[in-house]
Amino acid sequence: MEPHQVKVNGVPRVLAAGPQVSLLDWLRGQGLTGAKEGCAEGECGACAVLVARADGPDRTRWTAVNSCLPPALAFDGGEVVTSEGLGRAPGACTAEELHPVQREVADRGGSQCGYCTPGFVCAMAAEYYRPERRPAAAGEPAPDHGPNGFDLHALSGNLCRCTGYRPIRDAAYALGAPADGDQLAARREAPAPALRLTRFVSERAEFIRPGTLQELLDRLEQEPDAVLVAGATDVGVERNLRHSRPRLVLAIDRMEELRRLDVGTDHVDIGAALTLTEVEQGLGGRVPLLNKLFPQFASRLIRNSATLGGNLGTGSPIGDAAPVLLALDATLVLTSRRGDRPVALADYFTGYRRSVREPDEIIRAVRLPLPLAPSTAFHKVAKRRFDDISSVAVAFAARFDGAVLTDLKIGLGGVAATPLRARAAEDALTGTELTAESAAEAAGILAGEGTPMDDHRASARYRTAMLEQAMLRFYAESAPELEVIR
Repeated sequence: MEPHQVKVNGVPRVLAAGPQVSLLDWLRGQGLTGAKEGCAEGECGACAVLVARADGPDRTRWTAVNSCLPPALAFDGGEVVTSEGLGRAPGACTAEELHPVQREVADRGGSQCGYCTPGFVCAMAAEYYRPERRPAAAGEPAPDHGPNGFDLHALSGNLCRCTGYRPIRDAAYALGAPADGDQLAARREAPAPALRLTRFVSERAEFIRPGTLQELLDRLEQEPDAVLVAGATDVGVERNLRHSRPRLVLAIDRMEELRRLDVGTDHVDIGAALTLTEVEQGLGGRVPLLNKLFPQFASRLIRNSATLGGNLGTGSPIGDAAPVLLALDATLVLTSRRGDRPVALADYFTGYRRSVREPDEIIRAVRLPLPLAPSTAFHKVAKRRFDDISSVAVAFAARFDGAVLTDLKIGLGGVAATPLRARAAEDALTGTELTAESAAEAAGILAGEGTPMDDHRASARYRTAMLEQAMLRFYAESAPELEVIR
């Protein structure tokens, strides 16, 4: 068997690491110390690097990810570029050899202590090479976009404690297009590397990338305690902060059977191993409520790795996807050697981080029924606007006949041991005309849904108040259109 290897900054390197070693730790062990560990849970971006991902069958997209979370073995056969590799000469530090991103950051005072700078540079480089980036028409950039088309949300997962963000933004907005001869730009025109069917076995742990869904299900039936890893945005935190060391890791991030996006006449199937970024790009705005979720789901760095299957598979009561999918009346397609088993998401959660999923089952896809409800809203309450865990999340999906609510589904997160549907508030409004009075009555009912608790993110009283305000805000947003109808 060929040794495991990763091409780093254009040079193949032997990958001798167990499944407990993160990509960050392995890179730093190779002497590439630009990427740092800050938070160890994907919130600061100091560990950001670029990875080569498929952009269709024949092209490559440079994608920024948090290297502190995924195991290094997940990149066997892949390509990684670190901050050291962005310049013309890897490891160079002279002004003549700086990458355009590095030069702009340096020239515009975008670095003081420098701890976060390599991560910012890598996240900025991913946006620099984004093929859709175009200068703004008529000099009028879209919100959060610079005149050069740079999307500042590309940096939403990067935190700086001493420089301040204005010079970093100035550097981002000063970037032009990649020059002729830029090797990383040229690399986009070739297919992405085909990741290997990796198998690592030691006395302590195994890491396996199964080749087929059947192989995965066979192994899972034999060892139901195996940990499934796609983006590792949750598993990596468990390893870093809680020192979790699973005996068997099964990598499913590249499994084609779990990476399909099918839009039919009566439903949309979203593969459980597609990243949120891939889902957003693939749907192209066809599910407006998901479009409202994506910008508020963690950060671009996290969305480049996180999956709906992972977000739902953990059973967390504060996962942002669950309230939205509950409002969309989603069904999960659970799969085992026995076949597929559709389960309504509203019936999936049974307790704190518990669900009806059997140990030998996986989430194969998330199914959304069509047609979609035309009136939707997503309200997330958190201490930061972006890159934060929600204290309360509320999603609405409604159908109107005139001013009468004929169908209403409300998904809640952060107010109970599980995500849940607000059945009482739904029942109170369905079949009635939505007015200021009926909305106020329903707001009082919604405030009593769930079992809010006090914790470090918010008090139970605050959560209750936010539930009530969410309903009033939904009415306020709907009122102008309803007044026209009346």
